[in-house]
Amino acid sequence: MRSIWAGAISFGLVVIPVKLYTATEQRDVSFRQVHREDGGRVQFRRFCSVDGQEVPYSDIAKGYELATGDVVVLTDDDLKELPLATAHRIDVLHFSPAGQLDPILANKAYYLEPEPAGVRAYALFRDALERSGRVAVAKVAIRQREALAALRVREGVLVLETLLWPDEIRSPDFNFLDEDVDVRPQELKMAASLIDSMTEDFDPSAYHDAYREALESLVQAKIEGNEVVRPAGTLAPEKPAGPADLTETLRASVEAAKASRTRDGALSQSGDGKGGDGKGGDGKGKDAAVKRPRAAQAKPAAEAKRDTQGKPASSRRKKSA
Repeated sequence: MRSIWAGAISFGLVVIPVKLYTATEQRDVSFRQVHREDGGRVQFRRFCSVDGQEVPYSDIAKGYELATGDVVVLTDDDLKELPLATAHRIDVLHFSPAGQLDPILANKAYYLEPEPAGVRAYALFRDALERSGRVAVAKVAIRQREALAALRVREGVLVLETLLWPDEIRSPDFNFLDEDVDVRPQELKMAASLIDSMTEDFDPSAYHDAYREALESLVQAKIEGNEVVRPAGTLAPEKPAGPADLTETLRASVEAAKASRTRDGALSQSGDGKGGDGKGGDGKGKDAAVKRPRAAQAKPAAEAKRDTQGKPASSRRKKSA
């Protein structure tokens, strides 16, 4: 993992230098937007609505549009002048019972790793926090945005969980909340009984993303069926250095050996005497060419995707070798 932030936990008079790492990741099959007809990438460019000119990223600023249509333009220099006390500090405000934090406030989780000089202080704070049964409520600024946060312990590591601000939570304003719904005691008892019968310990490893797996299988099937498009102007991959895995390497070797023996036998009968190199006399005979098995062409979806983006397949296999 690569740290995305470095600072310190400020806990009373104690300062614990730490690094911040993203604790979660969104796993999905990523796609590019392409032209249906030829597979060419669809590019997005920034154009100014006033002069119609393309705007380079270096000339883009933040704009706050007023109800009148006027725009307040904020540059990077303007934003640098704003005070941000928690830019490199996780400022612990107080401690609260863990059950008081509404799960709807949860935003994103990060792991905290101590710097070598702060390992002892880190361990002390972690152990004390875990024994207390509480969470530390703090403030932190990540990427120029200050957030409310909670510090808790997970598997021996401090986890920083950024929280949404209270005004970012929408109120559930639904009509049925004002209706007088009659729930009979017998129905409630039966519902409770059903819940009890379906209650079991939660094991996250028992669940999987069936849609993502089906999507990966679909992409793989199209690769195996050679249903791929190479957009015009994209460099074709170089001739593969060899099959990707050991099984296919052995299979290709067996086929090559059989072809070589067949040629040697034929040449011996004809008295040619030039077949010893296994290349059919002039080294360019068609029999010497061993076709790559179809299974060897069925590369993982992610690798095939990179191939279709114009990266030579051979250079990648040489690195992996």
